[in-house]
Amino acid sequence: MTSATHTTPSATSRRAVLSDPGYQAFVILRAGFTVAPILFGLDKFANLLVDWPAYLAPWIDDVVPGSAQAAMYAVGVVEIVAGLAVALAPRFGGWLVAGWLAGIIVNLLTIPGHYDIALRDFGLLLGAVALARLAQRYHGARRPH
Repeated sequence: MTSATHTTPSATSRRAVLSDPGYQAFVILRAGFTVAPILFGLDKFANLLVDWPAYLAPWIDDVVPGSAQAAMYAVGVVEIVAGLAVALAPRFGGWLVAGWLAGIIVNLLTIPGHYDIALRDFGLLLGAVALARLAQRYHGARRPH
């Protein structure tokens, strides 16, 4: 008589994928780089977390048309799109977020007193690159079904 508690091959492979530390890292980074850009992007329209226009370098404010707040509206749209890109296509979205963070870092390095935030954003950039690299391996090919 056979045991009623046997494990199917698909359940075994799903369990193996879910217990893979690399896959876990991919899922964590994908969730974080989906949610954070969308939330920060939405806040560009409300300024609840911080006065976002204060983080726009004066030379960029001089170059872009309109007010600094209008520029933050555009930034918010880009960030929302970047978060959605990570959710839908993390191999592309990870690189998009990394590139966007590089631009933010350049902006922050030109504002005295914002170097600590630039350094933090460099760490986030590294996380976005790690996400893009992990997505190369895990997105689509090994997702559990």
